[in-house]
Amino acid sequence: MLSYRIYSCDDHLDLWNLPKDLWQRHLPEKHRERGPRVVSKGDNDFWMADGVMMGASGSKLMGNYSATARAGIEDDGYRPSNPKLRLEDMERDGIHTSVIYGPHLLGLPINDLELKAVCLAAYNDWALEFNAHAPDRLCVLPVLPAHSAEAAVAELERVAGLGHRGAILSPFEAAIKEPAWETLWAAAADHEIPISFHIGRGTSMIALAPRSWELGAFATVGPMQLDEPLAIMIFSGALERHPKMKLVLAESGIGWLPYFIARMDEEAEKHGPQAADYRLKAKPSEIFHRQVLGTFEEEPLGPKLIPLLGADHCMWASDYPHPDSTFPRSREAIAENFAGLGDETVRRVTSENCARLYRFTP
Repeated sequence: MLSYRIYSCDDHLDLWNLPKDLWQRHLPEKHRERGPRVVSKGDNDFWMADGVMMGASGSKLMGNYSATARAGIEDDGYRPSNPKLRLEDMERDGIHTSVIYGPHLLGLPINDLELKAVCLAAYNDWALEFNAHAPDRLCVLPVLPAHSAEAAVAELERVAGLGHRGAILSPFEAAIKEPAWETLWAAAADHEIPISFHIGRGTSMIALAPRSWELGAFATVGPMQLDEPLAIMIFSGALERHPKMKLVLAESGIGWLPYFIARMDEEAEKHGPQAADYRLKAKPSEIFHRQVLGTFEEEPLGPKLIPLLGADHCMWASDYPHPDSTFPRSREAIAENFAGLGDETVRRVTSENCARLYRFTP
């Protein structure tokens, strides 16, 4: 039986979970009319922003698409955004702290990029309000605007000053290989704010399509879409130039990473000396092991793969409240998936690495 605190490094608050008044309460008055609001159409509720439907609100359209529904717990869809009920579920699951991603895997579908940035800032303010219910246990991460490095840096500076522990940037929306983004990597390093790249885009042939065969296909290949963002951050020197910056590959899984890191080393040796724009001083594997952490839920080959990657570079997640979450039997799932690994390895991956990265009180 695990006797220490369990930290889940990648849980969720999806758009349909969010309080109906979130944006109307937190947006500046001049943006409220165009900002996200919930409207009813027939028997269903939807999020609308600037005349565009963003997605469902509540559980009516989502059905039993959640771990809480599967567990037989009453959930109208808004349970995960109620801090009291969320903490009850964490207690039920034996989880001490939850690092939470949101509000949309594919990014907020708001075409006006300036309005989108204002809406993200409002979400980030609400996240701080949510976290305040249990600051050492709830950690909704803020989301940075991706349309410009200048806007991302400004929001990073703001949320760091408010006390947020990390930040999310979509590498599929931001032009991360452009030199302009150097300012964000520098700011993240200065503030020691980990930057998270979460899965959600990157596929060209498969769609995120609920109630379709494509959902299973997307879930299979989604984690590996972080290969290009990782290669960019390594080979461009973005990480090497800012050794205090930490990069989290959220919901990446770890199965593909040992192969990928070894291949980066091989290709850096072959092609690195010919690069006229940037030549790495260290091996990609050295940079990875200094600055990058991969996250996973249930990894079938975990006992074999974790030692290959290194226990200090892996973090476990419950993925609550998604349907493939280990909730409400996360401790049993950990015991099963980590069978054969030593107690020290299990403690690092399920507790210490996350606590250290986000500066939680031991």
